Amino acid sequence: MKPRVLIVDDDDGVRFTLREFMEELDVEVEEARDAETAEPQVSEVDLLLLDLRMPGMGGMELLRRIGADAARVVVLTAHGSERHAVEAMKLGAADYLRKPFEPSDLRRVIGRILEPVRLGHRAESLEGELNLARSMVFRSDSMRELARQVQRAGSRNVTVLITGESGTGKERVAQAIVRASARVDRPYVRFNCGAIPDELVEAELFGHEAGAFTGAERARKGLFREAEGGTLLLDEIGELGMRTQVKLLRVLQEKMVRPVGSDAELPIDVRILAATHRDLEEEVRKGAFREDLLYRLKVVTLQVPALRERTEDIRPLVEHFVEVYARRFGIEAHASEGWLRRLEAERWPGNVRQLENTVESALALSDGGWIHDPSHTAQEDGVPRAGLKARVEAFERGIIRATLAETRGNRSEAARRLSISRATLHDKMIKHGLS
Repeated sequence: MKPRVLIVDDDDGVRFTLREFMEELDVEVEEARDAETAEPQVSEVDLLLLDLRMPGMGGMELLRRIGADAARVVVLTAHGSERHAVEAMKLGAADYLRKPFEPSDLRRVIGRILEPVRLGHRAESLEGELNLARSMVFRSDSMRELARQVQRAGSRNVTVLITGESGTGKERVAQAIVRASARVDRPYVRFNCGAIPDELVEAELFGHEAGAFTGAERARKGLFREAEGGTLLLDEIGELGMRTQVKLLRVLQEKMVRPVGSDAELPIDVRILAATHRDLEEEVRKGAFREDLLYRLKVVTLQVPALRERTEDIRPLVEHFVEVYARRFGIEAHASEGWLRRLEAERWPGNVRQLENTVESALALSDGGWIHDPSHTAQEDGVPRAGLKARVEAFERGIIRATLAETRGNRSEAARRLSISRATLHDKMIKHGLS
């Protein structure tokens, strides 16, 4: 990520000259011709080049207003205005340049101020990649950028809307946000908004009193209160009905919940993450989602790219899934080059979830060795192709081996989980060399 610089000067020629020079320094440049326009942008940039004398609110007044952010300001003064530059430095400005300034002076001052910014961006990007890599496998630039955004959003106590097609890994992104937050050691509660009928969602989220409705024999806290001090993920939030949307909006605005059947409102401290595969802007246009709720949810929006938009991630994902399922099935397996190329050429409408299912299926019917492209002959792949019987036996062997591992060798429990008798399990273990 490039550092962002805002040039604030009412002189078009000065702004043009500064922009031309700044673009050679590998930074993103924005402009404002007066302090009033610049003020809302101050917190969003890494450096201000600020003229002190402008019509309307002057640069000195802007310095006073932005307070601590003055440490990222270099003021521009006219010849003979050194007194104003000294005053600006007392207000916290990082440095000053006198017009007309030499390019070498500008390069020196900007380089000194932006160097720690660049280092901070690199450190944040690396930390973000390490964090997201605990949940997801990737090497694409788009996912590296997402990792940086996750790290930055995670460290800020704001509501985050995670969007993306089904199967892209939105819940894993939510997990990474929690790990990057100050609430990492607090409760993390997940709720799928489309998993139960809408008439029951309110009681599930906000809780209910005993006898509040038929079947409510005991009071329940609700997920908001279970997540107190921590984070609540509202997955598939686009599935919420309008009635619940109204109540959720009120909770987000007032930080209070009212259990069903109760007259009392209870304060909550919960960070909200929301995820959806739907286009909520389109849902608003169709009247299926409240616009005011959408604005509350998308303080920060993170878009998880589809797999077809990051094909360089397919190969490491396949290699990862082959390793996972080969270990689970108790076989040795590797992805052949032909099979990898075939998978890289697919569109994957189901994204990473579909890719994982494809790899699992291929390994379940494999007796090990190199997993090949089924459109090729065995001779083209350079490996012998196992028959159906051998593949089924390999699958059975892997399942038995995995179940025995899960039960720590307890054959009675393993037989129960496999829905076979202990004697049958014993025979199969001898058959597959597992006894």
